[in-house]
Amino acid sequence: MKATETRFLDFLKGPRQFIIPIYQRTYSWTEKQCEQLWRDIETAATDESIAGHFVGSVVYIEKGLYQISSSVPQFLVIDGQQRLTTLSLLLSALGVAMRETGEASDMSQRKLNSYYLFNSEEDGELRYKLLLTQADKRSLTRILEEKEPPEAASRRIVENHRYFVDRIAATKLKPSQLYRGLMKLIIVDIALNREHDNPQLIFESLNSTGLELSQADLIRNYVLMGLQPRRQETLYNEYWYPMEQSFTQTAENSRFDLFMRDYLTLKTGRIPQLRGVYEAFKSYASNAGSDRIEEIVRDVHRNSRFYVRMALGQEDDRELREAFADVNTLKVDVVYPFFLDLYDAYHAKRLDQAEFVEIVRLIESYVFRRAVCGIPTQGLNKLFAGLGRELNRVDCLARLGADLLQRDAGSRFPTDEEFSRELVAKDLYNFRSRSYLLRRLENHGRKERVDVETYTVEHILPQNPALSSAWRDELGDDHEQIQKTYLHTIGNLTLTGYNPELSDRPFLEKRNMAGGFADSPIRLNRGLSKLERWTEEAIVGRGKDLAKLACEVWPFPAMSAEVLARYRKPRRAERGATYTLDDHPQLNGPMRALFDQFRQRVLGLHPGVHEQPRKLYIAYKTVTNFVDLQPQRSRLRLTLNMGFPEVQDPKGLCKDVTGIGRWGNGDVQIDFDSVDQLDDVMTLVKQAFEKHPVRPAGS
Repeated sequence: MKATETRFLDFLKGPRQFIIPIYQRTYSWTEKQCEQLWRDIETAATDESIAGHFVGSVVYIEKGLYQISSSVPQFLVIDGQQRLTTLSLLLSALGVAMRETGEASDMSQRKLNSYYLFNSEEDGELRYKLLLTQADKRSLTRILEEKEPPEAASRRIVENHRYFVDRIAATKLKPSQLYRGLMKLIIVDIALNREHDNPQLIFESLNSTGLELSQADLIRNYVLMGLQPRRQETLYNEYWYPMEQSFTQTAENSRFDLFMRDYLTLKTGRIPQLRGVYEAFKSYASNAGSDRIEEIVRDVHRNSRFYVRMALGQEDDRELREAFADVNTLKVDVVYPFFLDLYDAYHAKRLDQAEFVEIVRLIESYVFRRAVCGIPTQGLNKLFAGLGRELNRVDCLARLGADLLQRDAGSRFPTDEEFSRELVAKDLYNFRSRSYLLRRLENHGRKERVDVETYTVEHILPQNPALSSAWRDELGDDHEQIQKTYLHTIGNLTLTGYNPELSDRPFLEKRNMAGGFADSPIRLNRGLSKLERWTEEAIVGRGKDLAKLACEVWPFPAMSAEVLARYRKPRRAERGATYTLDDHPQLNGPMRALFDQFRQRVLGLHPGVHEQPRKLYIAYKTVTNFVDLQPQRSRLRLTLNMGFPEVQDPKGLCKDVTGIGRWGNGDVQIDFDSVDQLDDVMTLVKQAFEKHPVRPAGS
């Protein structure tokens, strides 16, 4: 390695050509970086005390990769592309300004072009001192030649050139002053010798400066940098460049990195951190052997085509495309290693289209039911990372259904009973997947789909806490509690295009007015046209009806006993078994009505609260249990998960059970048997709730 400090303009002088290799990312500086460079040049131009301004380094391979057969030395740029390109754009704009202003100066556009932008004695590509790659190449050369950009121009190059043209036109400085500022720019000229230096290691060490490279950029350089030029071009043009194009069509710049993480998860069974994808790939490639790098590139390209079809909406089959879109809406990227494995089988015709669609819909039901029931997502990444290897390609759907049905506790598939219960009681207005929920309910069974995004969510019972007298009469003396309990539940939510007109009107006016519920094409409003009053009973009834519909939209796997027995895994430990409310026979007696009111109040505390029946008690939790309920024949027994000295209990309802054997978690016990006690009991339960972490609403 030979490093020399030099002035940037001197670095460009003389016959030479800097080539950006195909494995480097394209030009990517934004206006932000251009503005900083412009300010530095203006300052250097006007401040006589500044003798030089350092702008970074340019690292290149001096010899050993390209066989030079021309009189123009060619250098392969390892680092410095962004600075070289940006300053070339600025020099081009400055040259035009020199010509147009006609300022008398030692420097002219002709000299500037000849010294810094062109090898004036050469023809063809050797004419240019800087040769970029792909669309960037033609965009830059056309600008340097003062021609219109090509049809498929590089947006960054065109926009940044225009930025400098505009800044030169707006500045009070003369072109000659700006040129003096450019003369003060200093770089470190770092020439490498391939026989002694490792370009890849040097490249990695330089990645901490400038615009940080993505993990996919680093992988591309790692794959291609060590190959001979002709092989570089073949692999890049046939595989890597088409991949980059398929991902750059989306606004999400990190999508390529996400795909690489999912690909490595599929191949290794381990889930790398997103910022560790490059290191994980190097480990994977080195374990495979250097002779297999081209095979790996082809495999990455093949899987990328599967990924963009699934994750970026490019699947040709309508049913599959719609199923993938619904899963994408739920934002569960952890499913993609599993889906990549399935897509491989589908592409190889080991899995037919109908079964593939059913599997995607089954995963959708599994994920969405868990979200509604507030089951934490921890562990789903590991589940899906290994799921494909657990299922062979024979009876894949049946095996998957049996596998999911046998999972318990944190990885369980919520039953119809649990799913319906949570749907009826949960705050769904503030639920992250609210629009998805209403869209799927509205469009179930429809051939003509409704675009839910063109409608707004309507609270049938208004949100306004100052209810009108008509609404208070409609709801009765408990109107405040009814509004508090049911306002954001599914039973009270619908879709409308007339939200401002409906406003806080009484129910019958909302039903009968033009554009009202009885005049609505929305299926969610059909039942409302038959109702005369909107009461607690009506809200609960509609909620149950919609929950029943939801169980059809997101079905529970229909598995026969024979199929379950065929694919049954060894029984899990008893502590991991799944229980339901039916496992508590005490709730079949007089305590059921009190229990139903209590659980509704507890679940209404926060969208993140969910219910988990255990063998001997029923847990109510966010991330951890905050209250456990033990049903008894003539009373309900609660255990609050907090220390007894912490509880504020002015009515003396609590008992200190510290050190006493009991079911449940915590040191505070409460027994109650009457609805009249419920308000006081809930005051105590809220104290325990506030001491435990809560997931964000809708998570």
